[in-house]
Amino acid sequence: MGPAAVDWSMGSRAVALIDWDTAHEAGRRIAGPGPQTPAADRARLREDLAELVPRAEALVSDFTQLRIGGARSRPWVMSRGEWIGANLGGLQRLLEPLARRLVPEGTPRSNLRRKTLGAQIVGLLGYVAKKVLGQDDAFLPPDDEGLIYDVGPNVVEAERRFALPARDFRLWISLHESTHRLQFGATPWLRGYLQGRIDGYLGTVQVDTRQFLEQLRRAIDEVRAGTSPKGLNGVMLLLTPEQRELFKTMQAMMSLLEGHASWVMNEVGATTIPDLERMRRSLKQRRQVGGMEKTLQRAIGFDQKVRQYDAGEAFVRAIVARVGVEGLNRVWEREEHLPTLDEIGQPERWIARVSEGR
Repeated sequence: MGPAAVDWSMGSRAVALIDWDTAHEAGRRIAGPGPQTPAADRARLREDLAELVPRAEALVSDFTQLRIGGARSRPWVMSRGEWIGANLGGLQRLLEPLARRLVPEGTPRSNLRRKTLGAQIVGLLGYVAKKVLGQDDAFLPPDDEGLIYDVGPNVVEAERRFALPARDFRLWISLHESTHRLQFGATPWLRGYLQGRIDGYLGTVQVDTRQFLEQLRRAIDEVRAGTSPKGLNGVMLLLTPEQRELFKTMQAMMSLLEGHASWVMNEVGATTIPDLERMRRSLKQRRQVGGMEKTLQRAIGFDQKVRQYDAGEAFVRAIVARVGVEGLNRVWEREEHLPTLDEIGQPERWIARVSEGR
């Protein structure tokens, strides 16, 4: 059982930016319910994950040498619609500071603008809700500490499609999300650092048309001169220099977090999951798409997340091969030890830089 249903509080100024109720309902329609699952199978899924998530946390903690206090990890087996609602709630909390800056007290709401922004969010969340298996939400309220999301229909769909042994697959994906829980739980400054980067970006967002046109003109000039930065499908072209630096910092951080989680789930899985290689092949096949869906993934940056897993895992493996798990764990000591985007591709530079700080 998860938290109570999201209350799109009318006291929040973020409601003036986006029609959250409309976004939630439309997102649920786009995602669909997923495969039909008998009640007994749904109950077994909840029972399995209630047992396997704490077990995964213990396995990951022993392997990574990361320790966490407070509440133990526990699963919320959710529908696609509940996953969308939870993420919209988190997005609303993140956007509140931006809303307070852009929407003065008492400003009338523009329904057309709110519905337009809501529709843009819906397309993204509705699609991702069909794909995501699990998630650790780094920005949950304190009362929900330790909660890990498992999207039940997607887990069942993957198991059926590839004829996977259910308990082994459920343990394997629990290893991944438990690693994310430990990353944040064992590193007290990490959540604040991530929040600071997000707030820093939102603080640079402008709605002035003249400023936007100036950014557009600069981007065109850069393309013509051949000096444009390579980024997420050209997104960086329309970012200010300050935003570009924040973007690169976030890319490096997400590559580390996702790569570390992928490395852990595979290393721990090698000793606990009998048919790990078949599961890895199945998950890779599940990510492969073609035609219009591949175009959509590129448009929303979904393919970038897959590359983050690969680049980050290669970085982590290279570090461990050189300095072991203890050496890798220096990355969690303080924010100055986080790798840059260049260092993700050149791990030896990170080792040299961090070693100099001893």
